[in-house]
Amino acid sequence: MNKYLDIAPEVLSAIQENRPVVALESTIISHGMPYPQNVETALRVEQTIRDGGAVPATIAIIGGRLKAGLSHDEIEYLGRKGREVAKASRRDLPVLVARGADGATTVTTTMIIAAMAGIKVFATGGIGGVHRGAETTMDISADLEELARTPVMVICAGAKSILDLGLTLEYLETHGVPVIGYGTEELPAFYTRRSGFKVDYRIDTPEDLAAAFRAQQEMGLGGGMLVTNPIPEEYSMDPVRINAAIDQAIAEATARGIRGKETTPFLLARVKDITGGDSLASNIQLVLNNARLAASVAFHLAVGSNALNINK
Repeated sequence: MNKYLDIAPEVLSAIQENRPVVALESTIISHGMPYPQNVETALRVEQTIRDGGAVPATIAIIGGRLKAGLSHDEIEYLGRKGREVAKASRRDLPVLVARGADGATTVTTTMIIAAMAGIKVFATGGIGGVHRGAETTMDISADLEELARTPVMVICAGAKSILDLGLTLEYLETHGVPVIGYGTEELPAFYTRRSGFKVDYRIDTPEDLAAAFRAQQEMGLGGGMLVTNPIPEEYSMDPVRINAAIDQAIAEATARGIRGKETTPFLLARVKDITGGDSLASNIQLVLNNARLAASVAFHLAVGSNALNINK
């Protein structure tokens, strides 16, 4: 075991007994929502995983320790500190650990720590990607590189629609990352179910998702797999309204010179304000939806299944 890693007893027991475990990120707690809604949502997502028959493992860095599985008190601690907690990507881990500091894990660092612990399935809201205007700014999320190198299945509601979705798919294709649509041939766009861009494959059952990921790992191909799970229809937002809010938020970020790791939190917060909080409500529901699917996939990955039906 990595000497910097602490695995919660419940999570460690489940891993050793080959029971289903689902990793969860912690930036949604510290940077994604206001307190106390962030803590309430984190605990609700954990309960959704439990209701699906799996063990939740919320991941973070606390006091310089890499944590796979948090207590309620630790989740409360991150929620109260909020943006005082560093948003930790791969490049931040060495310094945060050496300093004994706290860090909220992004998709990237959640994948890294999950893989260290032996957790194969991770549920999140949406991944980062290629930002609009990246042809001049080179602003590309580290999430995409991590998907190419770390053997974890990431279940999300697509790439955040603040991004350039077409270039994000091109980048993932170049790096050999399979992009799977769960029950859809079209890439979901986080707040909305459709984007106009096609995924690589459509897979319709958790069993077949587990079988595809198992085959990828057993062939030694390396890297992860991205599963895009559309937001439930009843919580999907009007595309015209959400895109107008995103365009306004991007214009404000550009005018204020906001860039780098501060870009996504700023844009999501502004979109929430512009939509009167509707985007936050949708965000919560899509995370819960992804958690339910992840619990089912983790179960089938643990028990094993050889059946595979894929539509390309």
